[in-house]
Amino acid sequence: MDGIDLIAAVVLLLSLVAVAWPFLFYPLVLQMLPTRPERPVAAPPSSASLLFCAYNEAAAMPEKLANLSMLKARYPGLEILAFDDGSSDGTAALIAAQGDLVTLLRGPGRSGKAHGMKLLAARATGDVLIFTDANVLLDADAIARLLARYADPEIGGVLGSLRYVGDDESATASVGSLYWRIEERLKDEESRTGNVLGADGSIFSIRRALYPEFPDSVLDDLTVSMAVVFAGKRLVKAGDVIARERLVAARGDEYRRKVRIAARAWHTHGHLRPQLRRMTALDRFKYGSRKIVRWFGALFILAGIVAAGTLALRISPTLYMIGGLTGVFILWRGLRSRGGPFAAVVDILIAYVATLQGVVKAMTGRTVTIWNPAKSR
Repeated sequence: MDGIDLIAAVVLLLSLVAVAWPFLFYPLVLQMLPTRPERPVAAPPSSASLLFCAYNEAAAMPEKLANLSMLKARYPGLEILAFDDGSSDGTAALIAAQGDLVTLLRGPGRSGKAHGMKLLAARATGDVLIFTDANVLLDADAIARLLARYADPEIGGVLGSLRYVGDDESATASVGSLYWRIEERLKDEESRTGNVLGADGSIFSIRRALYPEFPDSVLDDLTVSMAVVFAGKRLVKAGDVIARERLVAARGDEYRRKVRIAARAWHTHGHLRPQLRRMTALDRFKYGSRKIVRWFGALFILAGIVAAGTLALRISPTLYMIGGLTGVFILWRGLRSRGGPFAAVVDILIAYVATLQGVVKAMTGRTVTIWNPAKSR
């Protein structure tokens, strides 16, 4: 093996490790870490405010409002506030019609979720702020079980568990469901060993006193949840607090969603960088393993393909051609299929490309503040 072969082999090996790290090696490392137990020594908080933002979610509102009514009946002290970001489909009217259940704040137009959540948090009076999305439904015992975790005074934030619905509707939905099941297991292990490094908007909560200030351009879910860690409190996950959401079924919708989320996540990373550097070594390791490695996954895949192609070409031009034609065939079949292994491979690659595109978009100074609900959900 000469120098070129050695370099290509090393690049291929490192690329494989980098791509597999968040899903294989990182979980194995977490499993070897000791458990950090919770110590409930006080009464849980007595009040809570549930907050969500909506834009053109009229189709989801009847079921959402019925779910909120059920939660309010189970937990009468729950304060519910909603922000409408200039909907044009009657979403605001549907919420306003339930004024005895939900307090509605209206934006001046499209100002974005982060802006809306800041307005809601400033208006809320509960000891604990619970954040969710307009298309997410919570199980009946979610509020009580979530608040119970705050009996430990060291806990500053609690995440729930998201269960997706509709994972059999397309390959895109199936891949999304698989990815999220892996994500949920990672969060369980992170919580067991100390802190989860960031929350998504489906269901999480923090003590109101920890709510931070931030610009409208950041990913508010990540910024708000990380404020718990920065304050020296624990951010943990409650496996028995269940939220349910329908998966995105169309590739185009999922691609745009991942680009938007990645762009805002990278912008948020820059905003939080000074505080990230002051975290413990373990939390910095978790953050890098969970987020930074994934953001550049497409580059690792590309480097691995180039390295594998280089090795194949030097072994045999025929092997190189067979490998190239096989890759083209998989892409062709995957793009034409709505299900099956080829479609799943293509959807995974598309997810990585979309994430990298969003990161590059943020690196070039472009920010994303508004969102549109996926039509295929």
